[in-house]
Amino acid sequence: MGLWDKLKGELVDIIEWLDDSRDTIVWRFPRYENEIKMGAKLIVRESQTAVFVNEGQIADVFTPGTYTLTTQNMPILSTIKGWKYGFESPWKAEVYFVNTRQFTDMKWGTQNPVIVRDPEFGAVRLRAFGAFAMRVTDPSLLLRELVGTDPQFRTEEVQEYLRQLVASHLGSALATAGVPMLDLAAKQQAIGSTLAAVLTDELAPSGISIPKFIIENISVPPEVEAALDKRTSIGVVGNLDNYTKFQAANAMEDAANNSGGAGEAFGFGLGMAAGQRATQAMNTPAPAPAASGPPPLPTAEWFVGVDGQQQGPYDLGALRTQASGGSLTRDTLVWKNGMAGWLAAGQVPELGSVFAAVPPPLPPQ
Repeated sequence: MGLWDKLKGELVDIIEWLDDSRDTIVWRFPRYENEIKMGAKLIVRESQTAVFVNEGQIADVFTPGTYTLTTQNMPILSTIKGWKYGFESPWKAEVYFVNTRQFTDMKWGTQNPVIVRDPEFGAVRLRAFGAFAMRVTDPSLLLRELVGTDPQFRTEEVQEYLRQLVASHLGSALATAGVPMLDLAAKQQAIGSTLAAVLTDELAPSGISIPKFIIENISVPPEVEAALDKRTSIGVVGNLDNYTKFQAANAMEDAANNSGGAGEAFGFGLGMAAGQRATQAMNTPAPAPAASGPPPLPTAEWFVGVDGQQQGPYDLGALRTQASGGSLTRDTLVWKNGMAGWLAAGQVPELGSVFAAVPPPLPPQ
């Protein structure tokens, strides 16, 4: 410290902090020999907290506002010093400004893959990355547990520690989520909220919370991605046999449309293939005739509606007899198993043979 700093120490202090770094969590106010004059002005802005430390012990914590520092408005410090009477001499103390806004530029990622058990694919190695927000919730605990006497405590000093905590909890979060690998993308927000709560509980003794935890991506090894792509392609294609026939038909059509040697060669190949099939058909012995025996018994399955009464079941032969005798007409209602309801016999194509020998009604005279 030079002469100017010593002279400034004799003037009334204006203790404030304007943060232009965007990554400073705690900043210690520089003062000549740590002397704070009686009557100094303390300005604490929104998203800040000022912590007074006297002889290594936290004396007072100031929330946003403007304060005139005297023994009357610093009862804790007055008690520590044993000052029962007001006086104008300075006291030695340190002022730490703590940034209580959210730090949203915190990144995380898995250095090594996390192995989880998937109900469909078995053991799967997963990698993930994303971001999270950090906020100081208790400045006193932060100074005691992490900052100490550091004059400028930045996010880079705590970020690696937070990354290690994330990696240690990510595996258990994915394993206990009970979500299949193919559904993880839809559950990333829910898993992130769970991790934020778990990390906040663990960091509470250090005065830090994790209000937001974002999972940007969860990925599998490249070889697993390739296998999934193949599986997806098969699902899109559908029936492979039909797809192969379709591809072959397209190839035949393209070859037939091509003039010149390629089309002729393909046509010659088709001719040879047809000749081979004809030769195979000639050399293949004819199938043995089926053993002779009585024809199968007729199946009685038709019901007829006569005068509102159900009759049957009849087979087709019985229906032909009734049609010949005139008791069964094309307007007679019929039904069998498989039909949605009763229909006129003339509307059932299957009964066309029943009325083949029956002339239609005469036209009106």
